[in-house]
Amino acid sequence: MIPAPVSITTRDLPAFEVTNDTRVIATSRDAVPVAAWFARLVASAPSRATPVEVVTSVRAAAPAPGAIVFDLDRGDDRIPGEGYTLDVTDTGIRLAASTPSGLFYGAQTLRQLLPSVVEYEAARRRTLTVPAVRIEDAPRYAWRGAMLDVSRHFFGVDDVKHVIDLLALYKMNRLHLHLSDDQGWRLEIASWPKLTALGGSTEVGGGPGGFYTQAEFVEIVRYAADRFVEVIPEFDMPGHTNAALASYPELNCGEIAPPLFTGIRVGFSTLCHDGDATWRLVDDLVREVAAISPSPFVHIGGDEVEKLTPAQYAAFITRAEAIVRRYGKRMIGWDEVAAVALAPDSIVQVWRPGTPKGDVGQTGAVILSPADRLYLDMRYSPATPIGLEWAGHVDVRRSYDWEPETLIPSLDPAAILGVEAPLWTETIATRSDLEFMMFPRLAGVAEIAWSPRGQRAWDDFRERLAAQAPRWTALGLNFYRSPDVPWRIE
Repeated sequence: MIPAPVSITTRDLPAFEVTNDTRVIATSRDAVPVAAWFARLVASAPSRATPVEVVTSVRAAAPAPGAIVFDLDRGDDRIPGEGYTLDVTDTGIRLAASTPSGLFYGAQTLRQLLPSVVEYEAARRRTLTVPAVRIEDAPRYAWRGAMLDVSRHFFGVDDVKHVIDLLALYKMNRLHLHLSDDQGWRLEIASWPKLTALGGSTEVGGGPGGFYTQAEFVEIVRYAADRFVEVIPEFDMPGHTNAALASYPELNCGEIAPPLFTGIRVGFSTLCHDGDATWRLVDDLVREVAAISPSPFVHIGGDEVEKLTPAQYAAFITRAEAIVRRYGKRMIGWDEVAAVALAPDSIVQVWRPGTPKGDVGQTGAVILSPADRLYLDMRYSPATPIGLEWAGHVDVRRSYDWEPETLIPSLDPAAILGVEAPLWTETIATRSDLEFMMFPRLAGVAEIAWSPRGQRAWDDFRERLAAQAPRWTALGLNFYRSPDVPWRIE
């Protein structure tokens, strides 16, 4: 099981068998969506999913005989907000939580307790059993995320939904979308249409690029919310902006637009830091995004800016942060922004290996994404066919075997919101590429974010990771067969 739960106790009982006659019960209307999702998962055919019964009187400590009970009790303060308890006996299953998200995460645990054949759409006639256990569980960190760069190479709505499904399987709850960079602008901004018409027309290597309409972005956000994943939009500024500069000459200090860029070099572009057009763009951008994004966060990037003086950079970040706050959002920035005096509610995302400059903990809210541990675009080894190497080779053990609280010795552990694994796409162009670079490392990231520090050990994890292979095969994932893991390939 991944992530490792807080507590798991096996029972000396036969397994519970899920059949077409197994009742699926929800103790409230709010529990029905999760219960219905599970009923569809275990159905002998998609059209034969067991209807969910709503029985408010079923709230006992033991499972109801012959049934799977999804018990959502918002008044139960014994279960942490995103936590759950799962009781399985040979006669029934009871999953209890105090929030819908906790119920959903418990359902993902129940999914992993089922045999991997449950993932095969073409194998709907199957025997499904669940071992008798009791699990008490809750996450270590509130922020359990991944980032997908859709700017270097564009990935469509269905690809993003696929990534969301994979995050949900491992109880991850944040998807950070990197929506603009030198190579492409990927979200429609109605007041600046050339950003996508021109700036969205290419990608690394000169491919066709693409972009999301605002309606498509809303569709992605809703799909993610149904799986308890929050989408955080990022628009990098003042650097990484060539796509915008090529689209609107007035964003350049000399008002001469550069050509579109399809390489992977960084640091050469910047918005005109004190130009009127620049600040009209930033205001319009944040205003339009705030109107369609329910997330309380807007990520402004702020990294790898080589063309501004420290004073110009600080003034830009301060002004951009004020605009984000004006529209009711909290700013997130890569760790370069820590060199600036930030508002108390802004968030620093640490990415540079080693201790970054500046006071990364000044706001008391930090996301950890160390490139030499969590960047999923780094090659596993010199033999890996895709990926970059500037932060070194990040094999499965290196990605997993570290401790967030000791990454920056001067940082108060209470300031750590959680961890996030970025996947930059300079060399990644297909869904198969995404899967290969995400797995198996993403499962390790999920465990770092969820499981208690004392529950994590590499030797134990590699065995549990090996047992995930049949499930990934059933899901059709193109995962990296690390030589450090004793894979169980069916």
